Amino acid sequence: MTQLAVRELPLFPLPDVVLFPQEVLPLHIFEPRYRMMLRTVLETDRRFGVVRWDPQSGSMASVGCCAEILQCQTQKDDRSYIVTMGQQRFRLLEVVREAPFKVGLVSWIEDEQPSDHDQLSQLSSEVSQALNDVIELTGKLTGKPTSLPSDLPDLPRELSYWIGSHLGGPVADQQQALLEITNTEERLREEFELLDETRRQLAARTVLESTLRDLNVSSGDEDDNESDQVEED
Repeated sequence: MTQLAVRELPLFPLPDVVLFPQEVLPLHIFEPRYRMMLRTVLETDRRFGVVRWDPQSGSMASVGCCAEILQCQTQKDDRSYIVTMGQQRFRLLEVVREAPFKVGLVSWIEDEQPSDHDQLSQLSSEVSQALNDVIELTGKLTGKPTSLPSDLPDLPRELSYWIGSHLGGPVADQQQALLEITNTEERLREEFELLDETRRQLAARTVLESTLRDLNVSSGDEDDNESDQVEED
């Protein structure tokens, strides 16, 4: 598949779900139209397009990600549980069929070639450090220390996809914007800004909680001293 390749692709719109390349997405297929889509896909190349559906605007995103079926378990009632992995991103040119399921004419898109590999590598390291700081600070605040996965991507583009996929909270708008960026450096810079802001907020909360604990300890010591003085009197 090349950037200029165009093909028809079955589409699976999902409310506020944004799939990134190389990320795993398990799905439960139960609607009749998507059961039909699944059968069609399994008979061909096991690929379909995951596209974010915006419930607020009632519209489908113009950029999605192709999903390849890795595993499929179909139940007696014809419901299926599948495991997919994101492959290549695509731009939706037009919807060519609405029934029995949506089919779109898509063109594949890739990131631009970086102009400065050293600069991109340095930025990737800064993003990784910010990500690690956020994980450590979150662990301190929650009292549940955690760490990044051992298989965290080290290549800049793949790292940017991983971070985009693992943003926490209701962030579908931000994820969609990151998915649509076609420059790895630009995507990483956007993610660094998000991580750095989160890091600053977490650091401030950590200092505040530490200060409050110190005040409570100090107050407790003063109460103990007052009790000792009363007993001596």
